[in-house]
Amino acid sequence: MNKNEIKKVVLAYSGGLDTSIIIPWLKENYNNCEVIAVSGNVGQADELEGLEEKALKTGASKLYVEDLTDEYVNDFIIPTMKAGAKYEEYLLGTSHARPCIAKRLVEIAKAEGADAIAHGCTGKGNDQVRFELAIRHFAPHMPIIAPWREWSIKSRDEEIDYAEAHGIPLKISRETNYSKDKNLWHLSHEGMDLEDTGNEPQYEKEGFLEMSVSPINAPDAPTYVTVGFEKGVPVSLDGSAMSAKEIIYKLNELGGANGIGLLDIVENRLVGMKCRGVYETPGGAILYKAHSVLETLCLDKMTMHEKEKLSITFGELVYNGQWFTPLREALSAFVDKTQERVTGTVKLKLYKGNMINAGTWSP
Repeated sequence: MNKNEIKKVVLAYSGGLDTSIIIPWLKENYNNCEVIAVSGNVGQADELEGLEEKALKTGASKLYVEDLTDEYVNDFIIPTMKAGAKYEEYLLGTSHARPCIAKRLVEIAKAEGADAIAHGCTGKGNDQVRFELAIRHFAPHMPIIAPWREWSIKSRDEEIDYAEAHGIPLKISRETNYSKDKNLWHLSHEGMDLEDTGNEPQYEKEGFLEMSVSPINAPDAPTYVTVGFEKGVPVSLDGSAMSAKEIIYKLNELGGANGIGLLDIVENRLVGMKCRGVYETPGGAILYKAHSVLETLCLDKMTMHEKEKLSITFGELVYNGQWFTPLREALSAFVDKTQERVTGTVKLKLYKGNMINAGTWSP
């Protein structure tokens, strides 16, 4: 890549620590290039507030905020949920959001006549691969700038030093510096005290959990939910017809209030290292549970067993950023065939972090 040829860069922008300092860094290191920020709204809610002002103040020429929530749910979350795909118990909340965002990133880069696309993914993480494989799929020859693989910054503390030196406002402090990713499906926490696997997550500490409560603090009375499915797709909640997105939002409320969907794991990352993550996926955990319960009525033995085996491969493809591949598409076609009769309703009892079967019906 010839830096002198880079006049306009489209940046995947979240407004978090990484991408906040990348805007001035790009202008300093790429000939004062124009930076167009793109934020994909995948349900991160309050994280989008004040984003345009912040992006412009730090040097961007404009900010796109693209509502991708329907596409994210219908084209990425639901196909993965129907497959029963997980990665080492992780429900893939960051993993399937990245190709959704990257697809729109390329569309805007092409429309703007950009010379390169930049992202704020670290050089040791999975997301750099997820973004770049999707970008390569839609724009094979587009240069990609990954500052974490170029600059001399080595830690989040050094990032904060850079931000302070450049007058960039931050919502975090050095003491509350978890690395987080949030969307309508989940919230992840990494870093700080979680780096020591001997430390218990601070579930009861105020402000740690955002989508959920600790099971200890959940109500003493159970909550019942009834989820209706048609061909494997959630279509109703407690008898009321809703879109899949509406169901997820409502289940996030109900599941979160009952301490559902907390996960603390040390996972094997794509890049060959282990990393500890704490995840909150209240609505997603309920949907996975209800869907799998319904399948026990609707799938024959060999189809169910083969689907369970292939769900591991499906989960690995999603985790590894290989959404836009022939194999993932072929597995989705297989899954859709298995779901032709997965229609019915499932009642679950939610109680202090537990999901208990309370009735299943299917014609």
